[in-house]
Formats: sequence, C-alpha cells, structure tokens
Amino acid sequence: MKVAVLGAGAIGAYVGAALHRAGADVHLVARGPHLTAMRRDGVRVLSPRGDFTARAHATDDPAEIGPVDFVLLGLKAHSYAACGPLIEPLLHDTTAVVAAQNGIPWWYFHRHGGPHDGHRLESVDPGGTVSAVLAPERAVGCVVYAATELQGPGVVRHLEGTRFSIGEPDRRVSARCAAFGDAMRAGGLKCPVEPDLRNDIWLKLLGNISFNPISALARATMRQMCLHGGTRQVIETMMRETLAVAEALGCEVGVSIERRLAGAERVGDHRTSTLQDLERGKPLELDVLLAAVVEMAEITGVEVPTLRTVHAISDLLALRSAA
Repeated sequence: MKVAVLGAGAIGAYVGAALHRAGADVHLVARGPHLTAMRRDGVRVLSPRGDFTARAHATDDPAEIGPVDFVLLGLKAHSYAACGPLIEPLLHDTTAVVAAQNGIPWWYFHRHGGPHDGHRLESVDPGGTVSAVLAPERAVGCVVYAATELQGPGVVRHLEGTRFSIGEPDRRVSARCAAFGDAMRAGGLKCPVEPDLRNDIWLKLLGNISFNPISALARATMRQMCLHGGTRQVIETMMRETLAVAEALGCEVGVSIERRLAGAERVGDHRTSTLQDLERGKPLELDVLLAAVVEMAEITGVEVPTLRTVHAISDLLALRSAA
C-alpha cells in the first residue's frame, strides 16, 4: 500500500509513522524545520505506549512521490480549496482521500440519501471550490479520537487515544476502507470501519462546536469552562441545539450531554486547538465546526438561537484575528 500524508503535522506524522512501522510505503509531505528534521532523523514518536522512530520518505514536492493508493489529508479544512497543486500529482483513477478533519466535511451530503442528498454546504464548500479539488467520490471519512502535538521539529508527542474511525459516505463497508483499516491496525492503531460515520462526526462535533469557540472567546481551558456555571450552561444549550440538528438529519449520537461534559472536565486544563490557533496567530477553523451546523439548521428548520449568537461573535473574532 502506497500512502501519502499531505500535511504531515502532529496527527499526520503520527499516523504516517505508524503505517510505515507496519510496512506501508509512506511518504510525508511537509515543509520548514519540521521537514528538515524528518528528513534527517525520521519521525520520532514519544508515547505512553512506547517510543519509536519511523524513517519514512519526507518531501515538500508531491511530484517526487507520484500517484498513491491513499492520501491522508492532514491539512486544516480551510486549506482544502487551495491544495490542488499539492494533491494532483498524488492521484490516479482510484486514489482515495482520507480526510482527518474535525467538524462537518465537504462530502457530508454526498450519497446521503433523502431530501438533502447531494446538497452543497456553502460554509464548508464555498462555490464548490473544495469539491472541485477533492472529488467527493474519492472521500473516505475519518473521525480522529487521538491527541498529539508537535513537541519540536520531527518530534510528535502522543498524548492519548489511538482510534481513527473511518467510513464511506454511502455507508458501504468497502474494500478500500477494509484495506486501510487493516494497515492502520497493523501499525498499532484502532481503525473501525463504521457503517454510518456521520454518527461519529456528530459525537465528536458535540464537544468541538461548543468548547472550541467558547475557549477562544474566554481564553479558557476545558476545566475552567466546565466549572464556570454560566459558561457550562451556554455549552449545555449549544449541545442540545446541536443534537436537535443531528436528529433532524437522522443521526443518533448515543451519548448524553452530562456524560460529554464530565469527560471534558476530566481532561483538565487543556487548551482547545482553536484557542491554540488564536494564540499562535493562525486562522480559526470555525466554519466546519459552527457555521456549517447553523447552515444545516436552516435547511432542516431547526431553531438554534444560541449557536447563531456564538457563531456571530466568534466569526467576528476570527475576522479580527486574521486582520
């Protein structure tokens, strides 16, 4: 199996290292000091499950790699529309794109069935610019339940979790999903092939849609948000509204809000990825987390006043931080 990791940051390099360790032909696409370190020393993974080093091929030029069987997309969702020149050299007729992203993916309504089948969400695929680069037919969905961070160039610290759930938009258990899942498991990761990955998308989103924007607005950690009475109430309301949209689209999350909050509180003083991006002056990935669900509420007729309010304020924050 030949795999290219486009955007080999903390998650991408971690998965690439695991696949390489299992014998896959892995190619990491990155840039800057991180690329220099991976070329020189390989990917060093520091993990409570055991440290290891993977010396996979690393480059900043996908043309060196050529067509592959799978592209693992480790880029932020707001970079998808512009990634055409990077991904095109990696594609052949049957190349699958495994998008390891948070939030609502651009392919969400592709082969969804029902009244919204084929609907394009403007918030995540504006003007069809993402679909033009990443054809929905190539998409294999991926929901990440692992926490990693770059400790330094070429060094990935694995904090917790090894589960990467995958699935087809049309809910088939396909041969390509089975093959990718087998390779991931051979590398020591959990990779269930879900019959309907959209349920997992909403489960993960239940936390991201509430904690991520609030953390950026309040400059607060997970624990701080859970222990503050007013903020906790806002988060609970956002979660209830999110569940209502999911249910209107036929999805069942299967986890109570109380359990989700308790799990978040146990995480402790962790800063969400959105807060970290704000502190580092990076773009805030809120369209796929929040704007998409507000748009989905519009097409399903679900009332989401709190989501709309938080979206308006956090959208202004994103615009001001990008200025």
